[in-house]
Formats: sequence, structure tokens, C-alpha cells
Amino acid sequence: MLCQFSFKNFKSYKNETVFDFQAASLSEHLNSLITQEKASELLPVSVIYGPNGGGKTNLICALACLITLVVSPIHELGKNRNKMIFQQKVPCEPFLFDRASINEPTEFNIFFRTNGNEYRYYIALTKDEITSESLYRKTIGGKKTAMIFEREGLKIELGASLSKGSINTKVNPKMPYISFLAINYNLPKIAEVQKWFESCIIRNYANPQIEKSMIISEDKKFKQHLLNTMNDMGIDISDYYLDKENNDMLLVRNINKENYPISFSSESDGTKKLFASLPILMIAIAEGRLVIIDELDAKLHPKLLRYIISLFTNRGINKNGAQLIFTSHDMSTMKNDVFRRDEIWFAALDNEHSSELYSLYEIRKEDGNRINHTAAYDKQYLEGRYGADPYLRTMLDWEELS
Repeated sequence: MLCQFSFKNFKSYKNETVFDFQAASLSEHLNSLITQEKASELLPVSVIYGPNGGGKTNLICALACLITLVVSPIHELGKNRNKMIFQQKVPCEPFLFDRASINEPTEFNIFFRTNGNEYRYYIALTKDEITSESLYRKTIGGKKTAMIFEREGLKIELGASLSKGSINTKVNPKMPYISFLAINYNLPKIAEVQKWFESCIIRNYANPQIEKSMIISEDKKFKQHLLNTMNDMGIDISDYYLDKENNDMLLVRNINKENYPISFSSESDGTKKLFASLPILMIAIAEGRLVIIDELDAKLHPKLLRYIISLFTNRGINKNGAQLIFTSHDMSTMKNDVFRRDEIWFAALDNEHSSELYSLYEIRKEDGNRINHTAAYDKQYLEGRYGADPYLRTMLDWEELS
């Protein structure tokens, strides 16, 4: 489970940016939180709003860059220990609107929890070469943090858990040491970290090709669960199958006790989106995975988006601590009955054309108080009160000119 992610000097983000999944001390939606004995409560979902070009997608890209940086070398050599669902590797690009930043390292720092342990992994790289890297571990509820390894330039220092073995400390400067260890050794703690990174799911629905990428299971239980969920969402499909002769996916509707197979290509964009995304979301919930989606709301009716969010915020359904991060422009779900204040985030450009990221919980009103949990979040956002107003002021100026 993701606890916190921070990064610096990546794409439109110049300064250190912190994205926190640790729940703040709030009274709303307490029953949705992910709880674990001796551990802080975590959020099951976070959404990022903001104008086009404000940095929403680049936040998703930052997480995707770190994850694919670690897992791609492992996957390419067939050494993965988990079934992976991610798209192509995301390149690491520094902030370009500052002469100094172009030559400075991009930094990633991630804090996550798995199998009773908390891990902190840090990596910094300049032009694809790794300048610094470290991994630390602590037992949940424990006080002592153990160093697993530290890397500075070409020098690598091993912690007590690795120093007893004959572990090679010479590695290609472009290869993450965590990936090198996962590929070449069978080390329990490294395998734990490797499996967590491999479990993360990355999808970008701004790319039309992703909707054509589907997971079709032959498992009868999974298939029926998918059909039931589609029906629950108002998509009346009784069956689906692959027409191998014509290489076409057919969705079946039963009308007046007669089956009517329809080509997947003939379905609405919304149905295609659901059929492509639901299996992935179901896998994430069943296995307690982190799923990261750009433009989840695209082509979806607001009620369907609410339904998907509820799958993660309902502890009776989300029993294994799955988490969802997604970007959105959908105002109808920016409601206090859908999200906690610390689950709503905004990305917007500052005066230096650098992206800023902040949560609704962090915003203070003129009197110094926080936004109330009973507020009309969507209305106040469109009024420009949250500092990431996409277009309202421009529209008002246009009206004055016309």
C-alpha cells in the first residue's frame, strides 16, 4: 500500500512535491479508510483536478516513471515474480524552464507498506545515469529502521541483511541497484519490494490504444463477476466471447430470450472503456494492488465513475487495501459525499510555469480556517476559491471583450 510519494525536477514540476496517502485527522468517511494494526490509516483513493497543462498527467507520469524504472529491466529479462499490468516505460525528463534544473538530478522518494514491513526507496538520476539510490526497511509498529543498501555514484554500501552474502556491488550506472539485486539474487526483502512494484497498475486512457488493450479471462467465476458488475452499472451484457475466426470480440445481449452478439467495435465508447478498465480494477481490488489511471472519467457517465470510486471506498468490497489514483475533470463527483478533503488534490502552474500540487485539506480560507467538510466543493472550485480554477476567469474576460 502506498503511504507517500515525493519527487523533484520532473517534467513540469521543478520543486519538491509531496503526494500523501496517509489519512489526515478528519471526521468524514472514516469507514472507507485502510486500517492496519500499529500502522497509520491510509486513503483508498485520491483524485487530481486542475486545468489542462496544470500538471495532473505529469504527476501520474512521475509515479509511472519510477515504477517502470524499477520493473522494466526485471521484466525484460523475464525475472518478474508478479503478473504485471503496465504500459510502456515512461522516460525521465527534468524541468526545462530553468537553466539550472536541466542539469540537476531528478529525484523520486516512495514510502510504501507490504507484508508487515514499511519501505522507503529513494533514487536520483541525471540523463538516465543513477547518481544516488537507497532502500530502508522498518517493521510496522517497530522503532528501528534498517538500511538495506545505499548508493552514491559508483559506491554501494550494503546493510546487515545483505553484507553477509557474496553480493556484487558493481553495477551499470543506468541500472537501479534494486533491479540488479532482484534479477541476480533470491533475497526475501528485495523480493518483497520487487513484488510490490510489479503489482502496481498504470493505465493512460488519454491514449485511445489503451482502450483496445483488454484482459479477457477464461475463468468462469471472474467472467461472471465481470458480467454482474457490468449489469450492475446498467450495461446489459449476458455474455462475451472471442470469435477467433474473425479475430473479433463479441458482446452478447439477451433480448426476449434470444441472444444477439454484437461486435465490440460497434459498442459505444463508454461501454468499450468499461469493458477495458473493469477487469483491471477487479484484479486490483481482489489482490490489493495500487492502480494509477490518467483520465479515468473520460467517456464515462458520472454515475459510473461514482460506482468505480465506491468499489475502493467500500471496505466490504475492498478487503485487501487496494488503492486508486486518477486524474479527472468531472465536477459532479467533486462532492463531500464522495471524497474526504484529503483525497481531493489540485495541480496548477505557478508564476514560474512550474506545477504545484496541494490537497483540499491544505487550503486555508481568508480567516485562516480550513475548507469545511460540508462545503460545496465543486461550486467553490469553479468560483476560483481553490487556486486551480481552469477557465472561469478567462471566460469572464472574454465576455467583457464581446
